[in-house]
Amino acid sequence: MTAPSTRAAAVDSTSLQEPPLPADDPTLFELDLRGLRDRWASTAARPAMTAEAMIGADRRAQALGVPGERLMEQAGTATAAAARALAIDTERWGRGPIVILAGPGNNGGDGFVAARHLARAGADVIVAFVATEARPKAPDAGRNWDRLQGEARVQRIHAPVARDVAILGQGIEKAAVVVDALLGTGVSGVLRDPIRTAVEVVHRARAAMVPVLAVDTPTAVDLSSGQPSDPAVRADLTITFHRPKTGLRTKLGAALAGRVLVAPIGIPPEADRG
Repeated sequence: MTAPSTRAAAVDSTSLQEPPLPADDPTLFELDLRGLRDRWASTAARPAMTAEAMIGADRRAQALGVPGERLMEQAGTATAAAARALAIDTERWGRGPIVILAGPGNNGGDGFVAARHLARAGADVIVAFVATEARPKAPDAGRNWDRLQGEARVQRIHAPVARDVAILGQGIEKAAVVVDALLGTGVSGVLRDPIRTAVEVVHRARAAMVPVLAVDTPTAVDLSSGQPSDPAVRADLTITFHRPKTGLRTKLGAALAGRVLVAPIGIPPEADRG
């Protein structure tokens, strides 16, 4: 009579094991959205944290020797897997390019990494760097932008002004998925162009029934409070990292985030406070 309880204990123990990190997971790109949710269930079960706590955990992880570029590689790989799964689940994989709108910070860097992995998974990718500067100032983001140069199946576009973004948006209904990697943590105040126009392009895509994936948080939705600026992205799916975020669990934040995946990126427990 002891065998069933022993088996149950073994299953429970297995279910609590930490999953492999995205960049180290050989079967990640074989999973649909349900599979990703199950793969990262233990990460989603962690206590929620604020944007400020996440920034602190990221900095402490790097102080402990985890390179920022490695954290970005994990986040971008997870984003690519989520974008692919969203396209497949909505029967849009291969029906058009995946369009990634990337901002000037590390959120945009996650988008550049995702572009590389999506292209190598067989997608055509248009990645637009939406910023007034010619190249990302954040070192890790800049390196990943440069890595896209000459990458097969990736078209890089620089959109420094609202007009350039609006031109890109004229064919947005042909996209398989739109990835919002414009702004992540630390957003406050009214959005300015060219980011503002990029958010309007995301609105146009969603109105045309193109699925929208937000990276970290829908642009202009506060990760701590869930309060949006104007305009803000409304996503079908949001992928956030390391732990759930308090803002995405509020009524308004949850409505703007859509379904939420929480992916591990390798922040060690000793870097995690509050």
